[in-house]
Amino acid sequence: MADLCQVRSSDGLSDAEWDSTMRRIRAEFDEMPGLSVTPQQARVLFGLPDTVLRRVLQRLSDEGYLDWRDGQYVRRSTQP
Repeated sequence: MADLCQVRSSDGLSDAEWDSTMRRIRAEFDEMPGLSVTPQQARVLFGLPDTVLRRVLQRLSDEGYLDWRDGQYVRRSTQP
């Protein structure tokens, strides 16, 4: 249980909060397949501080879940 409260970074998110945030943002892109957002739009939509949002979006990009196209984050196509 102590692991759940361990802070992941200087952003102050615990591992549980980080995982929950990642799931929530993935769910938004899953529910709206055509969703494309600029970093500014994402900040408003997801209601996250800039530092956390940048880390989350970067992680999702690094994992191949999101693409960066024309100044916007979009879900990577699962089709060839």
